[in-house]
Amino acid sequence: MSQDKVGSGWSIKEIKCPPKLKEVLIKAIEDPENFWGNIAGELYWLKRWDKVFEWKYPFFKWFVGGITNVSYNCLDRNVELLNRGDKPALIWESGELGESRVLTYKQLYEEVKKFAATLKALGVKKGDRVTIYMPMIPEAAIAMLACTRIGAIHSVVFAGFGHLALADRIMDAEPKLVLTADLGYRRGKKIKLKDTVDRALEVWSKSVEKVVVLKRGEEEPNMVSGRDIYWDEALEMGKGVDAEVEWMEANEPAFILYTSGTTAKPKGTVQTHGGYQVYIYSMAKWVYDMRESDIWWSLTDIGWIVGHSYVVYAPLLIGCATIMYEGTPDYPSPHILWEIIERRKVSKLWLSPTLIRALMRFGEEIPKQHDLSSVKLIFSAGEVLNPAAWDWLQNKVFEGKAPVIDHMWQTESSGPMVGNPCGIVMLPIKPGSAGIPLPGVDADVVDNEGKSMPPGVKGVFVCKRPFPGLTPTLWRDPDRYAKTYWYKIPGYYYTGDAAMRDEDGYIWFIGRTDEVIKIAAHRIGTIEIENVLVSHPAVAEAAVVGRPDPLKGEVGCAFVTLKPNYSPSEELKKELRQLVREKLGPIVIISDIFFVSMLPKTRSGKIMRRLIKAIIRGEELGDYSTIEDEAAIEEIRKAVESLKK
Repeated sequence: MSQDKVGSGWSIKEIKCPPKLKEVLIKAIEDPENFWGNIAGELYWLKRWDKVFEWKYPFFKWFVGGITNVSYNCLDRNVELLNRGDKPALIWESGELGESRVLTYKQLYEEVKKFAATLKALGVKKGDRVTIYMPMIPEAAIAMLACTRIGAIHSVVFAGFGHLALADRIMDAEPKLVLTADLGYRRGKKIKLKDTVDRALEVWSKSVEKVVVLKRGEEEPNMVSGRDIYWDEALEMGKGVDAEVEWMEANEPAFILYTSGTTAKPKGTVQTHGGYQVYIYSMAKWVYDMRESDIWWSLTDIGWIVGHSYVVYAPLLIGCATIMYEGTPDYPSPHILWEIIERRKVSKLWLSPTLIRALMRFGEEIPKQHDLSSVKLIFSAGEVLNPAAWDWLQNKVFEGKAPVIDHMWQTESSGPMVGNPCGIVMLPIKPGSAGIPLPGVDADVVDNEGKSMPPGVKGVFVCKRPFPGLTPTLWRDPDRYAKTYWYKIPGYYYTGDAAMRDEDGYIWFIGRTDEVIKIAAHRIGTIEIENVLVSHPAVAEAAVVGRPDPLKGEVGCAFVTLKPNYSPSEELKKELRQLVREKLGPIVIISDIFFVSMLPKTRSGKIMRRLIKAIIRGEELGDYSTIEDEAAIEEIRKAVESLKK
């Protein structure tokens, strides 16, 4: 069934771009075996694959029969084959503690071998799961690379999650080991991570044999006799234990990473040793123009896919230096991010739209006090980068000297799907668009029956075939995988993202498919309205959802946070309504505007519009374990209650 979709509908051949890029895009679709085989050949394989791609819809495999190891390609290959041992590999900066540390490729390689031996001494074997619940410190990256080195499957859980969210993920992965630290730090406060692990293991602990605790504070954490062991003691156990690479068939799992369901349990996306490393390495080159000489800084946590792919694995596959940052980008002062860029001479920067909007609050005078001339490219993803935020960073902070490039991907894709392939050819930037489908991503915008939509018409962004970075399954739940991603619009990979395509082939994302409002039979994306609201000088952030209306079907309902020195007023509400009317037309009706101090967001910075929608409609909230601050929910509730009075 799915094979019939390939080449049908809109084609990447229709993208307007220079011949050099067009040739790459066409080759990736028409001859994927050679296309992906050639780029895979730049990495090390103990045994070359028998077949590049095998597809038994909806399940697929990449580099079948190939023997490799992602940790080997990150470290051993750089030290032993490419003579990069003395180059900086991992640069750790802590805004919280004011400390830093640099590990060369040789030093990181030795640390990973030591911890791999430790894991083996603790009984971890190929295929065993290891849950990592740690702050943004070098030991967390070392643990990830040590797991994949010996064929264990790591499951990193963001260290801001509460005990129930952690327990859910432990219950599903059934790890033999949990790795944690006694403390994390956030805005100067101590976060007792070990206590959270203890509470999670009170909920479920059947498979867990040991908890390894890295001690950072002066106080002794609660240690459970016979189960818990300090990191240093565990390292002693590993001395003399063989820690050589476990060679893996390309389709054996490297890690599980959970992404939240709306009401059901979190989904455990799986990534493999073969397809994953080939894809993130390719996109590092094509999208990020990442080079061995780069000082790369992705401001994200290893608890998210961006942290896996572009804090840890891909920069090491390329052979550049990667910065790992503990803290928030405006603590202990709003200078910290810019100061690190200046001091470390960062060449390429990855920021989320939420982070950019947060920095906007402080204005451009702060970054202008720092030398940012080392920065050549800035990338943003996670949500649509509002044109106003893009303009601020591009033109006011970097004064047009470094392109700010939006792009789109998902936990499930492991790397970018839509972007500006500036490592091949830099395309014109269209603020508000994520760019074009990237090489090997055979995409389209379709209706719910799979019919290709013409330019300017909203639909669902889908893929017609798998690519190497796409998760091939959900952990121990292939049925849910098939239903969630491949059977909603049969024959297509369903992203759940609403989008439209323009005449040049650029993709414009307008929200999740359930974040499109239908006002008097007209479909409008919530992000389109939010972009207009954020363009007002008083507005810092906005979240828009649909509210049922007996006459129009739905109307827009907006929640707005203001920049410093601006105050809520009825006059400001009128201005904002008028701005939306002017920019989007009278059909777009904003019935209510609420001024709030914060919006409900995930800890990775995404606005949780579905929670706002559920509150407005009086529905169950479902799983919101990823929320940054639960107080945001109460503020939305109070605002909505005021409607009823």
